[in-house]
Amino acid sequence: VQLVESGGGLVQPGGSLRLSCAASGFTFSSYVMSWYRQAPGKEREMVATITSTGGSANYADSVKGRFTISRDNAKNTVYLQMNYLNPEDTAVYYCNAMRLYNIYWGQGTQVTVSS
Repeated sequence: VQLVESGGGLVQPGGSLRLSCAASGFTFSSYVMSWYRQAPGKEREMVATITSTGGSANYADSVKGRFTISRDNAKNTVYLQMNYLNPEDTAVYYCNAMRLYNIYWGQGTQVTVSS
């Protein structure tokens, strides 16, 4: 099983980034996919979640209206489009796959929002 995140980096406040998470080794289309983040000195928090079919998504209050989660089951990939980024969004972003008792994590990608 692999979850490989990409797309992180340094961006100025107000900018945008698109994270990708490529999955392999499991039946991607059967799993709920989520993005989490962990800032220095803080606990890991859920950012966005999308159902296995992509028909429904939920977001943390702090990112509603700015972030959009989506998935392409044909490509085994989940995305996180992040707009209007601010310094409080600085964190390591992790991809998560969950189905019943199976939970998988990626290694994370750093997002830094700074001028």
